[in-house]
Amino acid sequence: MFDLPSETKREQREYRTFRKHLIENGFVMLQYSIYYRSLPNRSALKKYETILKAKLPKVGNIRLLYVSETQFEDMILLAGSRSRQEEVVGIKRLVVI
Repeated sequence: MFDLPSETKREQREYRTFRKHLIENGFVMLQYSIYYRSLPNRSALKKYETILKAKLPKVGNIRLLYVSETQFEDMILLAGSRSRQEEVVGIKRLVVI
């Protein structure tokens, strides 16, 4: 989850670069500024945590949240519908949001 300023040209460029970095590393947009990726185990989590830390913008708020597949599946939608990607995420995987 991230909240990055985008008022100046530099901030806009950093926002685009960070978002592109997420996508290049297999993260999928769940909602605006919330991206997720399913991973097979906790060691993979640490790998992606390190990858993301290496590309952090200078300013803004970025949070990494680990949830189990069961917790992810238990998410309640109040409006809208699940994306195709959400339905594809398999069992026994950890989801990084």
